[in-house]
Amino acid sequence: MNEHRLPAALALLAACALAATGAAAATSPDLHFMKGAAQGGMAEVALGKVAMQNGSNPNVKQFGRQMVIDHSEANHALRRIAVNEGVALPKGLGAKNDALKRKLSRLHGAAFDRAYVKAMVMDHEEDLAEFQRESNHGKDKRVKTFAGKYLPVIQGHLMMAQDMAKKGI
Repeated sequence: MNEHRLPAALALLAACALAATGAAAATSPDLHFMKGAAQGGMAEVALGKVAMQNGSNPNVKQFGRQMVIDHSEANHALRRIAVNEGVALPKGLGAKNDALKRKLSRLHGAAFDRAYVKAMVMDHEEDLAEFQRESNHGKDKRVKTFAGKYLPVIQGHLMMAQDMAKKGI
């Protein structure tokens, strides 16, 4: 076998191994979604905890509590998929989410409430698009199912955040 055919043969072997184990998350878009969802989910939990401490509006505190509950559940489900498929998920929030957490952690009261709600609207708009894309176009059945299952949760979070924003929180 010449050296140019060796990488193709190895790729074919890897694809066959993945197919045999039922792991199809090796596709780049599915992996990208999984890693982004993992970081985003961890960030939602971390920011929800900050909201429970630094927020002044009861709706903001309750929303933060809901973020911790819902995203902890989703994070756990995503970790199970990753373990089953041999995918290493990020352990940290990522630079963008970490910077937002630091920024929000310095705020308190009404200033925190406004900044947190604004961030949650923007974040959940992005999440909604990503979860919709994955649930419609994902190649890995488990990841696609995960996205479809949590899509209504993300939609609900967005509606709650938008409602708070409309109320001037």
